[in-house]
Amino acid sequence: MNITHIHSLFLKCNSVSIDTRKIETNSLFVAIKGERFDANTFAKEALEKGAAYVIIDNKDYFIDDRTILVANSLTTLQELAKFHRSYLNLPIIALTGSNGKTTTKELIFAVLSRKYNTKATVGNLNNHIGVPLTLLSFTSQTEIGIVEMGANHKKEIAFLCELAKPDFGYITNFGKAHLEGFGGVEGVIIGKSEMYDYLYSTNKMAFVNLEDPIQVAKSALLKSFTFGINKSNAAVNITAIKANPFVSIQFSDLTITTHLIGLYNANNINAALTMGNYFKVPTLDCKAALENYIPENNRSQLVTKGSNEIILDAYNANPSSMAVAIENFLQLESPNKKIILGDMFELGEESLEEHKAIVTLLYKAKNIHCFFIGNAFFQNQLAQNNFYFYDSFEAFSVYLEHNKIENSTILIKGSRGMALERTLDFL
Repeated sequence: MNITHIHSLFLKCNSVSIDTRKIETNSLFVAIKGERFDANTFAKEALEKGAAYVIIDNKDYFIDDRTILVANSLTTLQELAKFHRSYLNLPIIALTGSNGKTTTKELIFAVLSRKYNTKATVGNLNNHIGVPLTLLSFTSQTEIGIVEMGANHKKEIAFLCELAKPDFGYITNFGKAHLEGFGGVEGVIIGKSEMYDYLYSTNKMAFVNLEDPIQVAKSALLKSFTFGINKSNAAVNITAIKANPFVSIQFSDLTITTHLIGLYNANNINAALTMGNYFKVPTLDCKAALENYIPENNRSQLVTKGSNEIILDAYNANPSSMAVAIENFLQLESPNKKIILGDMFELGEESLEEHKAIVTLLYKAKNIHCFFIGNAFFQNQLAQNNFYFYDSFEAFSVYLEHNKIENSTILIKGSRGMALERTLDFL
């Protein structure tokens, strides 16, 4: 069965699913093999739960004429998404970067939705499976699509761009994320810049932050729409930013005050405002969208627990995002501050060195209690009265059970695998 025929069947369905636990009536179920399971075995269950069709790549699980047998289910999902993107031919904005992708995507979505029927990546479905699912969620009613792209090795962004065929691209930044897969910072720059390579080869446009010299250099040959802070040559010139703790910016005689914490979020806000400006969303609508956005899912959330005010940024971490989070926290005008940090993952051979750099960064913060959790931090212990090291969260939780933290402003930051949001249970 060719992709055109499969697409015609897909158009009769209401949605696409790869998880029988989330099957919807009249959906298309795609059976993808995982590391620990073979979804072909769930094809019959998917039909029983209301799927209209199932795509499988193991003939042993063929059921009836509702079964679409292909050579490889994952490849078919990707080709179907690529075909559907061309079929709809709507403008698509793609974004990638080391830090801030999901927050920026949510802000862009909030702004553009004020004027257009906009759809965007849900959560962080931004990989070789998530991007196809995002593209297949777009319909003939969608006026602008926003596709977040994640990567932990070279050639991944290039592949995702070939699927999504973006008309516009934005790279949030180039930081120390997934160093193990990219082979170092230079590898990160090369990998993320694959989006620029695609935009150049297809004569499409990039949104560029003039504050970032790497963006400026790598996008020099591209058509671009720029933004910056006090940059008279920028298409969108932000005249002032501040954060204590919430970020506010000034643009076109307007002050926009958001619910986002940390100066590191300013560029995420500025990017969304810039895209709103490009797509002619009225400035007051942009302001309303940005001011009404409330962060969630452990991303720069301000949480009150008892007498404590907590900046919860426990969704993920890498050396770049952790450093800026710390620097922002140190400048806050709050008494009795405390910092709780968890290990950063996927750093490969540079892991111990990068964890040591974070400990060293806090060496001068002698009036702030700093708690370091995880094996990598534990191996970089530095003797100082306000430093506390624990090789696991369980060890840290024992401390919390016997030492109540009160009347404090607390930063919590760590990689997803550390699940530091568990700290809230003890505060």
